[in-house]
Amino acid sequence: MADNRPIGVFDSGLGGLTVTKEIIKLLPNEDIVYFGDTGRVPYGTKGPETIKKYALDDEKFLLSKDVKLIVAACGTVSSVASDTAENLPVPFIEVISNSVLSAIKATKNKRIGVLATGATIKSGKHKSLILEKLPNATVIEVSGTLLVPIVEEGFIEDGNPILKEAVKIYTKKFKEENVDTIILGCTHFPLVCDAIKKEMGENVTLINMGETAAKATKEKLEELGILNPSGGKHKFYVSDKGATFEKTASVLLGENVDSSNVETVDINKI
Repeated sequence: MADNRPIGVFDSGLGGLTVTKEIIKLLPNEDIVYFGDTGRVPYGTKGPETIKKYALDDEKFLLSKDVKLIVAACGTVSSVASDTAENLPVPFIEVISNSVLSAIKATKNKRIGVLATGATIKSGKHKSLILEKLPNATVIEVSGTLLVPIVEEGFIEDGNPILKEAVKIYTKKFKEENVDTIILGCTHFPLVCDAIKKEMGENVTLINMGETAAKATKEKLEELGILNPSGGKHKFYVSDKGATFEKTASVLLGENVDSSNVETVDINKI
């Protein structure tokens, strides 16, 4: 049966728009409500209890919009606070487990890299899941936190010297350890995958969490029979609308984000 309720997507900021982009690509008829907690970003530098509190707030807000499924488009929440979804009345998709499965399928030499924020790396979620399913794998973890502001400032064009130097630094260990597969463990990182690919070489597979989460979303909606055959509207909410919101959001989503379709909410009063 058809279900025209929207899909809810949330992230600590705007990086989750890269996941939203992949969901739109795969499910063009679905309505989407996106919440970016831009007033409390970044989550990656916060402690576990704070991250869990924020995740619960974000989920509560999306439920107030009568969503039929929630996607945590945030590597930090997926790694530290996915247990907040245990009591949700709707299905929940996080971005880590599906990307791990894709990496395991892709690797030929069982040497897998994880490029993520500090909190995600510290959680060890990627590594533990990989080793659980592929015990003889070698997992190389690198914190690439500086890539987040680089992306948000729009320094993603081919050959940008700031991006090029950062990518060179962050991929050095992967090259030394001969990894053949890298999980892009932060939602900002697909925007710089071309630069990473150029540095690592064509024989290295990059795993985009947005793509794997979008596939999992589609499969879950099909399984439950709750696809929307006639929607396609998108609404954006943020907890703080900064001066560069439209610019950053448009870069991450890959299409123009009209400020009239963006609403600021007080997440503490939901």
